[in-house]
Amino acid sequence: MTDADIEASKAPLLDHLIELRARLIKLLLGFGVAFIFCFFFAKQIYNVLVWPFVWVAGAENSKFIYAALLEYFITQLKLALFGAGFISFPIVAIVATQIYKFVAPGFYRHERQAFLPYLIATPIFFLLGSLCLFRRLSDADPLLAGHAADGRPGIGPDQAVAQGG
Repeated sequence: MTDADIEASKAPLLDHLIELRARLIKLLLGFGVAFIFCFFFAKQIYNVLVWPFVWVAGAENSKFIYAALLEYFITQLKLALFGAGFISFPIVAIVATQIYKFVAPGFYRHERQAFLPYLIATPIFFLLGSLCLFRRLSDADPLLAGHAADGRPGIGPDQAVAQGG
């Protein structure tokens, strides 16, 4: 972003706020579309997330239950929300860049240059952190597979609920 771009973006405060509102609406629309998409595929997303546990524990030892009436639906909503956050992150990053362009005219030149590395590094570190988290959780499954809800090895959560545990 050059000085000419910043000078060209000078406008009254109300025009800037209208522009910011339009950008935030685009962000929410992108998140909403991603949420609907993820809700439609919530079962497949769930299967991908539990695959490491099923692989370690075996299909016969990995029966999941729902202890409350709406728990399955709430689980699907949570998966859709987190999935939408993950999928819409590029949109959020683009909107963050747009918000930066919104506030950049108020920064001095050295402040703008100091902020730029954060805009570049944020999406890269987000993806690296997501990959690292999935890898670490996959490594933890053998340890977690030996423990049940009541702490006794070899008893699954469905058996613990049936026993009143």
